[in-house]
Amino acid sequence: MYLFAFIFCACAALLARSDDVYPRPEWRDAPDPLASPYAEPGGMIRFAAFQPPKSLNAYIDNNTYTRQVFGMMYESLLGVDSLTTEFVPYLAKRWTISDDKLTYTFELDEAAAWSDGRPVTAEDVKWTFDQVMDPRHATGPSKVMLGVFESPQILGPRTVRFRAKESHWRNLSALGLFEILPRHAFEGQDFNRLDLDHPVVSGPYVLSAVKEQIEIRLRRRRDWWAGSKPSTRNTMNFDTVVFRYFSSNENAFEAFKKGLVDVYAVYTARIWANETIGEKFDKNWIVKRRVKNHDPIGFQGFAMNMRRPPFDDLRVRKAMAHLVDRETMIRTMMFGAYFLHRSYFEDLYDADHPCTNEEFPFDIARAKALLREAGYTANPQTGILEKQGRPLAFRFLTRDGGSDKFLALCSAAFREVGISMTIERKDFASWMRDMDAFNFDVTWAAWGGSIFRDPESMWLSSEADRPSGNNITGFKDPQVDALIERQKTMFSITERNAICREIDKRIAAAVPYVLLWNIDATRLLHWDTFGMPDTVLSKYGDERSLLGYWWYDPDSASELRAAMAAGDVLPQRPILVDFDTVFNPPRGARPPP
Repeated sequence: MYLFAFIFCACAALLARSDDVYPRPEWRDAPDPLASPYAEPGGMIRFAAFQPPKSLNAYIDNNTYTRQVFGMMYESLLGVDSLTTEFVPYLAKRWTISDDKLTYTFELDEAAAWSDGRPVTAEDVKWTFDQVMDPRHATGPSKVMLGVFESPQILGPRTVRFRAKESHWRNLSALGLFEILPRHAFEGQDFNRLDLDHPVVSGPYVLSAVKEQIEIRLRRRRDWWAGSKPSTRNTMNFDTVVFRYFSSNENAFEAFKKGLVDVYAVYTARIWANETIGEKFDKNWIVKRRVKNHDPIGFQGFAMNMRRPPFDDLRVRKAMAHLVDRETMIRTMMFGAYFLHRSYFEDLYDADHPCTNEEFPFDIARAKALLREAGYTANPQTGILEKQGRPLAFRFLTRDGGSDKFLALCSAAFREVGISMTIERKDFASWMRDMDAFNFDVTWAAWGGSIFRDPESMWLSSEADRPSGNNITGFKDPQVDALIERQKTMFSITERNAICREIDKRIAAAVPYVLLWNIDATRLLHWDTFGMPDTVLSKYGDERSLLGYWWYDPDSASELRAAMAAGDVLPQRPILVDFDTVFNPPRGARPPP
C-alpha cells in the first residue's frame, strides 16, 4: 500500500521500535485501499502547472512541479502507506535499524530494475548520496536532510549501510524517501547541469517529450518492475501525463475552459465564486469539486528580509503586520473563503491546544506608535518616515500580477503612515535567483505543510546563511535552535508537536512574515472524462495526488462529447467531498455516485 514519495514528498517517518528488522513478519503487500477496483489503464491527462523547470533534477531545482515529475520517474528506498503513513518496502524489500537508531541497513529488492534492464544496486544508492552531499553541487535542501549521515558503506551488490552522526527522529525518513539515480547513466556528467534529459529511470513513468517552457510529457512504462505488485494495482493509470506550463493562474484557467487542460486546481476565490458559470459549468460538462481531507496546512505571507534594514527591527515588522488589512481583503476580494493565519503550524492547534499567538488586526494608530518607538519621524517635505536620514522605503519583489490588487490596498496604508513601497515584478526565474541570493526586501511566499513537522530547514539559525535554502527571512533565535535540537531525539509525535508549538510561539512573536490566510480544502475543476475513487484525492494529498488514483474513462468521455454536441445536461457530480465521510461512511449512509 504505497503513497508514493512524489505525492508525499514532505512526509517524515513514524519511528521504528527498538527491535530492528522491517517490515514486520506479519506485513503483506496488499492493494492500496484508496485505489478503485474499477480503474483501468490508458488515456491521457493534461495538468496545468507553473514554474517551468530549469532542470528535471529535483535535487538541483527544488520546485513543486519538478519534484512531481522527478518522483514519477525515480523511486525511493521506502514507500509510505497511504492511510497509516507507516513505511513499507519499495526499492528496498527489507531494512534494519540498530537499537541506538544510528545505523540503517537496506536490502534492495532483487526485482528492482532501471528502464534499460540493469538492476538497481547499492552502487546507485551510494553514488546518489555522494552526489547530493558533494559541496560543489547546489543541493542545499537535501543536504540538510542527508547531512547527518556518513557516506554509505556497500555491503553487497544490493545491500547498503548508512551510519548517522547523531540520533534524529527523521533519520529513517531522510534515507527512506530520497530518490535513487542510475550511476551508469549519469556518472561523469556535471551534476549541477543534469537538466531535461533523463533517459534511464526506475519509476512508473519515463520522459516522452519536452518542450522547454511549454510542456513536459511522460509515458507510462509497461515494463515497470513494480507494476505487477498488489500495492500498485489500479494506480498510476494514465498512459500519458502532460504538464502544461503557464505564466499565471489566469492563463491556465482560460486554457482549461478551452479544453487545452483537463484539470485545474483553483487557488483564486474569485474564479471559484464568480467564473465557474456558463454552459460548460451549468450543464456539468466541467465538474466542480471541493475536497476536504487531511492535506497538511502550510502557510503564506509577506516574507521580510531580516538581514538588513528596515526589517531587522522587530517594531517595523510588527508595524507592517498592523498595516495589512487582511480581514477586508478576505471579505471583499476573496468572498470570505479563507481563514486568517495566526501560526506557522496551523494544524497543531485544536480545542485542547488553542493557539495563543499574538494577533495583528489592522490598526494604523498602533503601527504609527511602533514606528515612533523605532525612531522614525516624518520628513516635513516628503512625508516619508526617516531614521538618521534614511527613508523608510522598501522594494516588494513579486513574480506576477495576481498580487496587484492586494498590494494596492497595502500601499495606501503604507503611504498613510509614511512608508514608501516600490513594486518590482520579475519572471519566475529571475525572482528565484534573487530569492536564492536573499536579494529582496519583501516578497510573497507560500509554503506547503507536512504531516510530521520538521522546523529545522526553515527556522534553524544556520540555515539563514545557506544560499538557496528555505530560511529566506534570515530568522535567527538561539532559543529556537535549542528547541529544534531537543526535538531531534524525541521519537514521540505528541512530544515533538508540543515542542513545535513552543517554536511556533517564538517565531510568531518575531514576525518574520506578515501572515496572511489559507483554506482547509482543495478546490478542483475537471472535464467529466475521468473515473476516480469516491474520495477523489488521497487522504493526505492535494490535487497532485489524483495522478496516482484517477483514470481515463472512455465511456464518460464519449458521453461528454455527445452532450456537448447536443447541448445536453450531464448528471451532476457531488461538489463537496469529505474524505472521512466518504471513506468511513456512517452506518446506513450511501457513498455519492
